[in-house]
Amino acid sequence: MLLLQGVTGMNSFLLAFLALAIIVVFAGVKSVPQGREWTVERFGRFTTVLKPGLNLIVPFIDRIGRKLSMMEEVLEIPSQVVITRDNATVTADAIAFYQVVDAAKAAYEVANLQAGITNLCLTNARTVIGAMDLDEVLSKRDEINQRLLSVVDQATHPWGVKVTRIEIKDLSPPVDITEAMARQMKAERFRRAEVTQADGEKQGAILRAEGAKQSAILQAEGRKEAAFRDAEARERLAQAEAAATEMVSNAIEEGNVNALNYFLGQKYIEAFSQLATGPNQKFVILPMESAGLLGSIAGIAEMTKEAVTQQVAQIGIPKTARAAAGTVAAPATPGRAAGTVAPPAGPGRPAGT
Repeated sequence: MLLLQGVTGMNSFLLAFLALAIIVVFAGVKSVPQGREWTVERFGRFTTVLKPGLNLIVPFIDRIGRKLSMMEEVLEIPSQVVITRDNATVTADAIAFYQVVDAAKAAYEVANLQAGITNLCLTNARTVIGAMDLDEVLSKRDEINQRLLSVVDQATHPWGVKVTRIEIKDLSPPVDITEAMARQMKAERFRRAEVTQADGEKQGAILRAEGAKQSAILQAEGRKEAAFRDAEARERLAQAEAAATEMVSNAIEEGNVNALNYFLGQKYIEAFSQLATGPNQKFVILPMESAGLLGSIAGIAEMTKEAVTQQVAQIGIPKTARAAAGTVAAPATPGRAAGTVAPPAGPGRPAGT
């Protein structure tokens, strides 16, 4: 009986010791998840930080203090009404990203880490936005974000926290300011349209003026070239007239009257043609004796016959053939030999006398 009681007591002791050992093991061995760090306190005082993985502490003496996340976290910054430098009110809210880099400082340097970061963002947002005009606030969000990040990160550095980003989510001016801005934008659009149209008209006028200038230059060059060509043509015509006059003079000196008749008849026909084709002439006045014109034509025919006779003589055709070829009678006017041209009428003398 005593042996049985001793065995039972031994079993109870072993069970108690085993239970105590299990309790000690659970109290001294700690497994920290990835991305987290735990602080260890001994009799209420911080001693060390447990890293992710399996860690050992002194059972019943050391205890776990704070369990902190070392991952980057997102913090919503509530909206608030901010007054700008030009006394305009703007409703602004933001979002902050921060990460704990020192678990001990984050646990024991600040009582409420998220509340501290939130209040820092709110107060510094009022400071930064209040130093800017409304137009700058609405157009320079990146500058606001950078200034907020610089100030808040510097302020939270003693807490073992790294603020990585601060972004302004929304900037909402009052309704009346929004309407005024819409009207201003509309007026600016109209102004730009007018300026653009005026610039287009200006460029068009300049281009048209340039085109007219080039056209005038080309026309002037064309007139210059035409005048040069006309002068050259008149010069050549004058040379031809001089040569013809010289030939007629030589023929007269040699005693050949037919050349003079040909020359005067040609001028007579040209003058009569110009008289008949005048643009303002409704009727044509012919000379009293039209025989003068016929006489001129007869003189031309006489010259033609003589030229043909000379050519026939040169190639050796018999004289009888030449006589037959030259027997064409020229029309004659009363009192004047055939082949003569009536002199032009002078003052007090009828035409053809």
